[in-house]
Amino acid sequence: MTIREAARLLAGLDCIYLLTHQRPDGDTLGSAAGLCAGLRALGKTAFVLPNPDITPRYRPYAAPYLADSQAPPEGAVLVSVDVAAPTLLPPGYRPLAGEVTLSVDHHPTNPRFARNNLVMPGRAATGEIIFSLLRALGVPLSRDIALPLYLAVSTDTGCFRYTNTTAFTHRVAAALLATGIDCDALHTEMFESKSRARLKVEALLIDNMAFYQNGAVALGCLTAAELTALGAAEDDVDNISALSRQIEGVEIGAVLREVSASVCKLSVRTSTKWEANRLCALLGGGGHERAAGAKVPGGMETAKQAVLQAFKTYLGVDEL
Repeated sequence: MTIREAARLLAGLDCIYLLTHQRPDGDTLGSAAGLCAGLRALGKTAFVLPNPDITPRYRPYAAPYLADSQAPPEGAVLVSVDVAAPTLLPPGYRPLAGEVTLSVDHHPTNPRFARNNLVMPGRAATGEIIFSLLRALGVPLSRDIALPLYLAVSTDTGCFRYTNTTAFTHRVAAALLATGIDCDALHTEMFESKSRARLKVEALLIDNMAFYQNGAVALGCLTAAELTALGAAEDDVDNISALSRQIEGVEIGAVLREVSASVCKLSVRTSTKWEANRLCALLGGGGHERAAGAKVPGGMETAKQAVLQAFKTYLGVDEL
């Protein structure tokens, strides 16, 4: 489906409820909020369905658009935003996956699970697609639309530092900034401020980082008990995997975090020489070429061994 086709589809709808992915980040929430604001500007009934995983850091951007109930009303059309697969919907919404009329996403691994799919892997963030979609709908760009879209684009590009950043990304950012939004507070909150718990988590991660392949591969592990002891909340581990790639010489940086007694979460960041999504696919995960992830069954030790084996298979070596 093209941008124009998706715009025509949305133009013919009256009541639209938006779905975001579990453990929502700035792109899924910012894209949903920006689209919701744009649809309301067209006089449509539009809401973002509540997501139980929204953290305090992102809640202010989504709050004006959240529905009161988790159950969409009869006759509402469902649109998923930045949801790479139906399994990435919050558990309570997964039964609705077959009812999604439109999926808007930029993940190359998206299986096109909706009835209509606007999937553009060449876009750095789903927020860029929403920007184009609202332009095609003829929606004037207001500050209410621009601020959450700026959140979406800036966070998914690491404040325009990641290799997914393109000339189009900067043109979108320029158009959003031209509305007069105050991005200073957003920059401070998202990219410059760290809680004391976050600093402790980073110190722990650096302390237990293991290096392989002459320092080209780095793996840090965080157990649930360690995070609890540090008083770390979900916001304090957001994008923590980026830390491993900041180390000189590291081409593949990964963080394995224990989220329960039976599941760990792997996050991988790579240089342009390697493909994070191919590595994570070995563990049933996916994502982007430079940033991807996977859920790994088992406690920390079991999951760690599975990850190390995936590293060996991906790199084509017998030993790390």
